Amino acid sequence: MKHTYQVTFLLLSLFFLAQLIGLFVANYYLDRELPYGMERPQIEEEKPVQSTFLMMAAIIIASIIFIIFARFKLSFLWKIWFFLAVLLMLSITFASFLNHTIAFVLALTLAFFKVVKRNIVIHNITEIFMYGAVSAIFAPVLSVKIALMFLAAISVYDIISVFVTKHMVTMAKFQTKLGLFAGLLIPYKRNIAVLGGGDIGLPLLFSSVLIRDYGLYNAIIVSISATLALCILLYKAEKKKFYPAMPFITAGCLFGYLAIYLFSFYL
Repeated sequence: MKHTYQVTFLLLSLFFLAQLIGLFVANYYLDRELPYGMERPQIEEEKPVQSTFLMMAAIIIASIIFIIFARFKLSFLWKIWFFLAVLLMLSITFASFLNHTIAFVLALTLAFFKVVKRNIVIHNITEIFMYGAVSAIFAPVLSVKIALMFLAAISVYDIISVFVTKHMVTMAKFQTKLGLFAGLLIPYKRNIAVLGGGDIGLPLLFSSVLIRDYGLYNAIIVSISATLALCILLYKAEKKKFYPAMPFITAGCLFGYLAIYLFSFYL
């Protein structure tokens, strides 16, 4: 088992809570415009392969930029990028249930304490709320087919980046050393439990896409299935080893999707 039972339970609880909050945020924005005059990207649903390729290209470009930050120790640039990303995502999430001005001020305050003061409690609280914004932006413009293809592609990428190029390990170590990790971060004794932001946000994005066709409660079932898959990974994983989480989480998402698809089909 990779971590203690207590830490594993906490990590899984925070992961599932992030999924739940994110789904409610995504559901709110499903038929609404984004706040602050922001526009959603244009994604062609009739061209799923091309759309998936472009999304993967964006992920790879972002990874290359981050690797440059890590390679040349450009921590200041990472802090700026991280701060702006946190501010943007929290603002979108909070605007789903708060006045837009209040949402921005709250997001700015939490981003400051997350990046500048580096409070571990605030860090994890903000992580729970951030990823709903990703779903709010992308879920309304993605089809289930594109979401499925993207999950499959990102799972392959995750395996390559951990076991072959190992740049995902480099990125994780760089972030952890700076104390500015994009994901859940739970220090305990002489160890630390981490779960990357992509491992949280991408299954949430898939579940959010399903809301339009299958409803919120069925989407929650998929999130439960993804959480169980993550639980299996954490139970089977060995200490002090890095594992690509997305293949396991994707399998959980697919199992949950198959369950709700068959259920809706036979009804």
